[in-house]
Amino acid sequence: MSTDAEIRWVPVREVGEVRMGKQLSPSSREAAGQHPYLRVANVYEGRIDLSDVKTMGFSSAEREVYGLRPGDILLNEGQENLRMVGRSAIYAGEPGVFCFQNTLIRFRPGSEVLPEYAQAVFVRWRAQGVFASIAEKTSISHLGGNRFGSLYFPLRSLSEQRRIIEVIDAVAAQERAIEASIAKHQVAREAAAQQYLGAVGREILLEKALVSLEVGVASVGPEAIPAAGEWGVIRLGAVTSGKFDSTQTKRLPDGIKPRPEYEIRNEDILMVRVNGSVDLVGSVCVAENVPPRLMLSDLVFRLTPKADVFTGRYLREVLTAPLVRRRIVGRFRGTSGQFQLPKSELRTLPVPSPGLEVQREICRVLDGFDVVIAREAAELVKTGRMKQALVDKMLVADGVTVQS
Repeated sequence: MSTDAEIRWVPVREVGEVRMGKQLSPSSREAAGQHPYLRVANVYEGRIDLSDVKTMGFSSAEREVYGLRPGDILLNEGQENLRMVGRSAIYAGEPGVFCFQNTLIRFRPGSEVLPEYAQAVFVRWRAQGVFASIAEKTSISHLGGNRFGSLYFPLRSLSEQRRIIEVIDAVAAQERAIEASIAKHQVAREAAAQQYLGAVGREILLEKALVSLEVGVASVGPEAIPAAGEWGVIRLGAVTSGKFDSTQTKRLPDGIKPRPEYEIRNEDILMVRVNGSVDLVGSVCVAENVPPRLMLSDLVFRLTPKADVFTGRYLREVLTAPLVRRRIVGRFRGTSGQFQLPKSELRTLPVPSPGLEVQREICRVLDGFDVVIAREAAELVKTGRMKQALVDKMLVADGVTVQS
């Protein structure tokens, strides 16, 4: 193990290059020299998703500045969810193929730092809440290149960095095997859903299956989680993960009276109405473990099905099915800066409408897949905790903390 004496604490900006990406502007969308760039929607913890890459104009000089090289680490600069600020991944593609937007920070390690070691530190910092503690907190939380560059980095010998990476990689291989198995089951589940829904010969407009389609109250205002007895309103982060997150709330803005009719109830079906990411508009979740006095946001729909037409479980399932999802995306309005799903478009959405018993059978089949996926997901969590414990032992026990 390294001792504190063998660790040099150096500002991040002194062990590598810290750079913000190019800002997207209306003119850059139409400018000559269109070139693919990466943004927050492409960067997840430990991986980069290239399935939806945008382009904007970059001059030849800008491509030199903003072009990515293998070993570059990209960190989410801004996020609605504070805990996701600083989420990072290593770029492993060909040099110069992609540039990056200013919603990301690029860290290019210097000669004394291995990219995999640096990212292990950054992942730990995010888990510790280090990035959250220094982020500028508005409706979108921002890490900031200067604040990130000022953090003190635990610089070790290259041999010690390699040892740490080898241990982490061994456990990560187990994680990847479990993830591959989960992905296989998810593909099979999706195929089963597609087969069942594709066999349904009858479709109806969504409005025919709903008692109500509601939009809540304005969600602008203080970011604080409501104290006991106060009314709160959900943030988009409560819905966008696909699982209801009751911690993603804020206090009802001063001057706005509580609307008890918009209080969220357990089993409510919620759908994102507007977002800057096309991938998140239309996200659906079922509310559960809802605290009292928590209201629906005006950025979110609440859909209440007619009990004799759709079960709530089936409604959630059909809204997330690929067939229906494609139709939902086709009804979006707006630009790359802000997408929205109009209420009128959602009302007239055609959806497969089998009888209630068939709906229950479809959900029973899909529940069988969910049981297997949940069991493997629990094993993945267990393995992840084991890896984190190893990281804690190698990094935290050696004194790896943030210094001011």
